[in-house]
Amino acid sequence: MKVEDIYGDFPILETERLLLRKVTMDDAEDMFEYGSNDEVTKYVTWDTHKTIEDARGFIDFILNKYAQQAVAPWGIEEKATGKFIGTIDFFAWNVAFKTAEIGYVIAPDYWGKGITAEAAAAITDFGFEKMELVRIQARCFVANIGSERVMEKIGMQFEGIHRKAMFIKGVHEDLKMYAIVKE
Repeated sequence: MKVEDIYGDFPILETERLLLRKVTMDDAEDMFEYGSNDEVTKYVTWDTHKTIEDARGFIDFILNKYAQQAVAPWGIEEKATGKFIGTIDFFAWNVAFKTAEIGYVIAPDYWGKGITAEAAAAITDFGFEKMELVRIQARCFVANIGSERVMEKIGMQFEGIHRKAMFIKGVHEDLKMYAIVKE
């Protein structure tokens, strides 16, 4: 299997409440709305968006990934409203080892409603069924209880803490590791 086998014709996934689809430049305002919130960006690797151009720049990066048929994020759209509320992806996929890592961010109005877990379960199922993955993992900052709950809701098990595993925003952060395996 090759990355372009999956991402060459970008897959659209649908759940009860969500449409996981390509991010477009039309999503810039919604992305800026959550990306400019310090509470949202506290636990992510990227800086808080200061202007709409920051959101557009990130979308340009994503559009380039689509053009290259590379691993790229799904936009999370709430079906009931058509609102773009976040992104989710396999930001690290090791084709040879059949492993991948999930990353996600969602607008705060949707926290605590099971939305992120619904999206994560959908791409986890997709990973096992279509990408031939045998292991899917996710990491979060130790203090990120919300992300930890998402991982537990989709059946991931806590595997330990990676001490000082990531240097983000000038600080070495400990990360909790969770994973689920196909069987």
